[in-house]
Amino acid sequence: MRVLLHFPAFLAFLILLQTAASARNARTTKTATIYDTVSQVKVQVNKAFLESRARLKMAMSSLTPTTRQLSEFLKHAKGRTRTAIRSGQVWEESLKKLRKQVSLTNVTGQGLDLTSLSWEVGCDAPALPVNCNISSPYRTITGDCNNRKKPALGAANRALARWLPAEYEDGLSLPFGWTPGKTRNGFSLPPAREVSNQIAGYLNEEDVLDQNRSLLFMQWGQIVDHDLDFAPEAEMGSDSKVQCDEHCIQGDSCFPIMFPTGDPKLKTQGKCMPFFRAGFVCPTSPYQSLAREQINALTSFLDASLVYGPEPNLANRLRNLSSPLGLMAVNEEVSDHGLPYLPFVETKPSSCEVINKTAGVPCFLAGDSRASEQILLATSHTLFIREHNRLVRELNRLNPQWDGEKLYQEARKILGAFIQIITFRDYLPIVLGDEMEKWIPPYQGYNESVDPRISNVFTFAFRFGHLEIPSTVSRLDENYQPWGSEPELPLHTLFFNTWRIVKDGGIDPLVRGLLAKKAKLMRQNKMMTGELRNKLFQPNHTIHGFDLAAINIQRSRDHGQPGYNSWRGFCGLSQPRTLDELSAVLGNEVLAKKLLGLYGTAENIDIWIGAIAEPLIHRGRVGHLLACLLGQQFQRIRDGDRFWWENPGVFTEKQRDSLQKMSFSRLVCDNTRITKVPLNPFQANSYPHGFVDCSVIEKLDLSPWASAKD
Repeated sequence: MRVLLHFPAFLAFLILLQTAASARNARTTKTATIYDTVSQVKVQVNKAFLESRARLKMAMSSLTPTTRQLSEFLKHAKGRTRTAIRSGQVWEESLKKLRKQVSLTNVTGQGLDLTSLSWEVGCDAPALPVNCNISSPYRTITGDCNNRKKPALGAANRALARWLPAEYEDGLSLPFGWTPGKTRNGFSLPPAREVSNQIAGYLNEEDVLDQNRSLLFMQWGQIVDHDLDFAPEAEMGSDSKVQCDEHCIQGDSCFPIMFPTGDPKLKTQGKCMPFFRAGFVCPTSPYQSLAREQINALTSFLDASLVYGPEPNLANRLRNLSSPLGLMAVNEEVSDHGLPYLPFVETKPSSCEVINKTAGVPCFLAGDSRASEQILLATSHTLFIREHNRLVRELNRLNPQWDGEKLYQEARKILGAFIQIITFRDYLPIVLGDEMEKWIPPYQGYNESVDPRISNVFTFAFRFGHLEIPSTVSRLDENYQPWGSEPELPLHTLFFNTWRIVKDGGIDPLVRGLLAKKAKLMRQNKMMTGELRNKLFQPNHTIHGFDLAAINIQRSRDHGQPGYNSWRGFCGLSQPRTLDELSAVLGNEVLAKKLLGLYGTAENIDIWIGAIAEPLIHRGRVGHLLACLLGQQFQRIRDGDRFWWENPGVFTEKQRDSLQKMSFSRLVCDNTRITKVPLNPFQANSYPHGFVDCSVIEKLDLSPWASAKD
């Protein structure tokens, strides 16, 4: 009887065991499926990465590398960035395969064990975890440990922040415009090159110069951008690259920019400009969205990372480790009349050698791989390493007891403060004009609840600077008159052009051009010079040129950017829908009609082209939408940075007083042989009016850095 009484309980126990075993078997099967899938994908992705590198190396060794290959040489992912992108590609490809096997209710991956998938891919395990020394007075090279509660916030090789959710054609990763016949808000997207031709281009190639901004204004924008964000391209196998480069076949990471009917480039360049999608990272737990998120290979802080690099291996390579002083390495082969150049890259051949094999001058090695992209950027990098080494020597004289590491870190800290001060004191007020204080109020101190990460949309908003680039670059002598037999050089001849610096005059004539020549002014009927719109990365006539405007538009689609009106709504601005409303916002009915004719609806206007089309705000160089997006980003960069130069405890009060006197003109005086400089280097200057002797420009007083002798 007692056995009978216990039989139901025993039966229940057996059923429970069987259920648990079934669940365990199911989990084991699911885990095995994930393991097998990830293993297969890893083999494919690793093969693609290896093939990609091998093909680039072979292309650079050939007689005729393509425009894209020249650019890729400077912009391909390296080190930890490459590892992060590889993991992102393995994650996404594995997810795609697994979704076909598992019934999902939506794109969030419901029904999949995302934690196991993440673990198998290696998403949750950074290659080298950082141990934070919270008491350190210096930033980490990687940007980790800035925020004590969230050490990874703002660090390199993480996803760009989203201020609005991503918008992809399939909700996951495919850009709008990918599938033929598929619409967005009821309309097909116009080809990026067509938008460029109709909106950004102009027939009369003569620039409209900015009567109130020097060329330095344009160049400083690129310096700041290269200190804040960089998203290298995703990797592809050699077969896919050939298909993209030569045959314009869309697929995987290839998203070619097709030439529209009647485009003159159809006769000279074939059907398209090859375009490769940006590198991306694993999604962040708890997986609220699985939509693709692009990588930021740099730190999100204004920290001079373009000088020092965003990861330790590179940072060490850039230092002169044979010196006990904490100096940056300089070129041992050539010099600028006794003043140092950046070291050359070790990879042979580099794109800079390829464009002029006779000169044979390699690209420069710097904290940012794009340093040799154009000649004025390389010039700026040269000024910065000279300044670092000047600071180190001065600090060593004041503090002979300091070791090389302390000298390096203190000079790095000062140079970072220099970039912050010039950006916020001299540059942003003339970008944002009357809206400066609206978006960037006076500093109130560090706020650890502020997210300083660079937003995805900022990487497009900040490209307004592309409209400030004139069609030529001038070189000037000591009297600010045309220098040499070729004083004015077409912009397209200066891409990857380090030989012009090393073998044709050094940086001084170029620096004078930055100070005394004017930036281009953005006009709604003259947006982007043809040097960028038709000849980008075309340093000589044997290489085809790209279109920077079309690339910006295609890239915004690649990144899943919401449209123009979504961002207007984000900023609390009106969202024009009719021709009359858009005409009122743009102050230009002809332009509004062109945009609506191309896009069908203002909702679909790509963020970059819509934002730059707006009329400039008073005393500024952007419209209302860009003022909002740029202003919000820069306020977050400042307020969310524990090492911001004004934050009490970062520098002493006396040090801050000294730092406020720094200027770009003084940087020039201290690091070139130029003796006459403008009092206000960002405003348009005409020599000799507004120029003074270097003895008039205040020097940085380093005496507050002198410490008691140990």
